Amino acid sequence: MADFSLHTKDTAPDEAKGTLEGIEEKYGFVPNLFAKMAESPQALDAYLAVNDLLEKSSLPETERQVALIAISVENECEFCVSVHSFIAKNQAKVDGAIVEALREGRDLPDEKLNAFARFVRHVVKNRGWVDEKEVEYFLDAGYTRRQVLDVVLATALKTLSNYTNHIAGTPLNDQFKSERWEAPSTRAA
Repeated sequence: MADFSLHTKDTAPDEAKGTLEGIEEKYGFVPNLFAKMAESPQALDAYLAVNDLLEKSSLPETERQVALIAISVENECEFCVSVHSFIAKNQAKVDGAIVEALREGRDLPDEKLNAFARFVRHVVKNRGWVDEKEVEYFLDAGYTRRQVLDVVLATALKTLSNYTNHIAGTPLNDQFKSERWEAPSTRAA
């Protein structure tokens, strides 16, 4: 694996220094994803911009967290599953049973959210080539065509972070270790 720096606001490229400073002010620390992404200030800015757009999307907070965890589980991104599990439980107040079901790839205990997670998984597994019946199942569960595309937006966000973490070998911050998740392929090895 290529050696990517875990940047600080002092070691980051000049274009990323201000961004890392703002992140540290907002969170009190720099999540390691951002420290790795700082190698490309544009990748870091893109992630933050897409995240901001997702927060303004038609997806409620619970659905956003369900999407981010489900996508990251499908992509086996240990960092993002851990971080979003922490955020879902501690900040978004998503039911722990829902988070655990997502982490284990099981059906969710909530029928509507289960339809949502099922659709998200189909989008990722099939690289966007989703059966019309899956779209109809999603819509019949009470979601909208706009939300179909907002799931694609969430997928774009997680593609940026999941792939960065895979390539750059992002270690989990101590702040998120209570929700550490191990990918099935890692468990099998």
